[in-house]
Amino acid sequence: MEKPVIAIMYDFDKTLCTTNMQEYSFIPEIGLTADEFWSQSNELAQDEQMDPVLSYLYLMLTESRNHRKSIRRENFVKAGEKLQFYPGVKTWFDRINQYGEEHGVSIEHYIISSGLKEIIEGCEIKDAFKEIFAYEFLYDENGVAVWPKNVVNYTTKTQILFRINKGVMDLSDDRTVNEFTPENQRRVPFHNMIYIADGVTDVPCMKLVKVNGGYSVAVYREENEKSKDTVKELMRQDRINLFAPADYSQGAPLESCIKQIIDRMQANDLLLDIYEKQKAEIQ
Repeated sequence: MEKPVIAIMYDFDKTLCTTNMQEYSFIPEIGLTADEFWSQSNELAQDEQMDPVLSYLYLMLTESRNHRKSIRRENFVKAGEKLQFYPGVKTWFDRINQYGEEHGVSIEHYIISSGLKEIIEGCEIKDAFKEIFAYEFLYDENGVAVWPKNVVNYTTKTQILFRINKGVMDLSDDRTVNEFTPENQRRVPFHNMIYIADGVTDVPCMKLVKVNGGYSVAVYREENEKSKDTVKELMRQDRINLFAPADYSQGAPLESCIKQIIDRMQANDLLLDIYEKQKAEIQ
């Protein structure tokens, strides 16, 4: 019998890496502080009634030109080498995969991020993911970024959950992902999904996974009271199942939590299999 699949989806910025990915190298290289860049981006979004994520991409393009900074794909990929991760992240995926293997399930890891795919593809954990869903630039014949190619905002993040659910990974395929698919024919049922993120921007995904039987886990920075208050409020509002410090180390509360969720999902899959067999026998 084919192993059940459990999908673990992650936000990226402040969920796996310690701050917004643009702040490690890109923003300092154009002579701005993080506060200055995000302040300009937010002001642009408000003035133009603009999607905040498209606003920051536009600002990246314009500020790069203003500062005569190359904005090629290889430069973004190179920036990925400077990302810093929370404790335990670099060994997390192998440990969780091994645990799944020992318990008869297949674990798949996905990124669903409003950051840049090119930067994520340059980091040292990129090979851990089955798919990386994030913003991408379109590049001209000279390899220079000219336009957003794929958009991953709060709304499209929820669509990506259905793509994982149905196994439709081609972002250009809008037809198949919207076709009716019986629940028992979907590649990764929602009750086998775990969503890990850090805050309010992922609320639609966390709530969608939770209400459909999966688990949403919010992580917070222990040294940051605002981060901790955010996840507590999400819990009070019943938008998440659990929260834990952003520490992916072996034996840390987050690892224990995820392993227990995997145990429960594996047991649930066994019971569902019994149910389907018994139901088929009496037809």
